[in-house]
Amino acid sequence: MQIRQLKDLLKDFDKNVTYDQDLKKKNWFNIGGKSKVFYKAENLRDLVKFLKLLDNNEKIFIIGAGSNTLISDNIFDGVVIKLSKNFNRISLLREDVIISGSGVLDSSLSSFAAENNLSGFEFLSCIPGSIGGGIKMNAGCFGREFKDILLSIQAIDQKGNLITIPSKEINFDYRSNDLSGDLIFLSASFKGTKSNFNKVNSEVIKMKSLKEKNQPMRIKTGGSTFKNPINQTDKKVWELIRESVAIDTKFGDAYISEKHSNFFVNKGNATFNDMKKLIDFVSKKVLEKTGIKLDKEIKILE
Repeated sequence: MQIRQLKDLLKDFDKNVTYDQDLKKKNWFNIGGKSKVFYKAENLRDLVKFLKLLDNNEKIFIIGAGSNTLISDNIFDGVVIKLSKNFNRISLLREDVIISGSGVLDSSLSSFAAENNLSGFEFLSCIPGSIGGGIKMNAGCFGREFKDILLSIQAIDQKGNLITIPSKEINFDYRSNDLSGDLIFLSASFKGTKSNFNKVNSEVIKMKSLKEKNQPMRIKTGGSTFKNPINQTDKKVWELIRESVAIDTKFGDAYISEKHSNFFVNKGNATFNDMKKLIDFVSKKVLEKTGIKLDKEIKILE
């Protein structure tokens, strides 16, 4: 739809809708252009109404923490939706089950679990994203994944229909699952194991220390760029990149991290094209050198 039509259709959402919204500051790469429409959903009732008005006539992209998202410098011809703090609530359902909003940061859920003497969530302290994004890609580290603690998901489709999906009905794979791509995750329930704060916190500290030692921190990066090709080799993707590409390879201000070669960095004013060229170049060189085809872990919005 044209902007004029959308403004008329969405007039009741004026205070929460922005047109030609700059997306550059809404992702960790600090790269990106604008979205035709940007909607901040205050609550579930408004989100349902908003989606029913759109009636699946616009492309929709849900942005969470923006930790693994590369956004085009062009205008996204669709609607970007950001869930408000009302989707950031955490509570105990029972002593070993936590209900978490999809906008909650993974690290916040890990901290909440520790404070309530629950183990199993420690790995989340090292994943720089939100619960919704973690579910979508079955995020994980240190041998643990979302599927290991997930009980059920509460979601909404792009026509405004609410659904609950038990985890046993979801087929999970490494960094993926078979959930429909048009679902917007609202909340999820997770099961932990009773423990004590000191034991859980000790494990969190150990994991964070290992992460800080091996991965770049506090810089403009999208995290792991490629998935480990577990069905093709036992080698980690960073090893394949090291073997195939010069570590000083760069396009504009888009660099390969010297600390971890699967992390690509915006060292200043890298454009989308700079970063995309680097990603494509590395993928091509690894294929030429090793015969292994890499799949991107990072999400690209074009």
